[in-house]
Formats: sequence, structure tokens, C-alpha cells
Amino acid sequence: MRAAASASPGRFWPVGEAAQADYETLRGQVLATATLPDCLAAARFARRGLAGLIAWPAAEPVFHAELVGAARPPWTPYDDPRLDALAAGYAVLLDAATTLPTHIPMEVHR
Repeated sequence: MRAAASASPGRFWPVGEAAQADYETLRGQVLATATLPDCLAAARFARRGLAGLIAWPAAEPVFHAELVGAARPPWTPYDDPRLDALAAGYAVLLDAATTLPTHIPMEVHR
């Protein structure tokens, strides 16, 4: 194993974009074999560099979602903080909808 491969740090978080997935795949291949693989992402990287990977990623976008639980408060028929949070979320959406422009200039459509 080469010194560069053994000294390279691992990823601390999951890949979040298609261009990053292409880059990480190419990086792993180059560190393992010292050559670019024969694939579309490698050809774009060889021809256009990192900008080519970012502008035209070959991989599908990766979406990562995580569900985090919360401690439920004791139930009471008079006050439910979950309904308060839901109402606050809808209020944000309604406020955002009222601040949208009602007329879009024709220059924006071009």
C-alpha cells in the first residue's frame, strides 16, 4: 500500500451530492490502483477537471434523511405542544406565501 493511501483520512459524513459521489469513487480507485477507471466520470474529470465533475455529475443524487425522536410531554387535554409546533410551522408557510410576488416580470421568464 502506498503512503498516500494509508495517510488519507476517511469520510466523517455521508456523501451528499452526486458530484461528491463521483469524486469519492474516482479518489478511491486512484488510491487503490494509481490509475483512473474507464468510466464517464473519469473521462469528464480527465477532460474538464473537478469543474467537469461538479457541472456534469454522472452519479445519481444522494439524499440522506434522519429521523430524530423527541421526549413526549405528559398528556393533557388542555395543552398539546405538538399542535403548537404544527401551528407555528403552518404560520411560517402562510407568511412565506403572502410575501411572494404576485406578478413576475417577463425578463425573469427568459
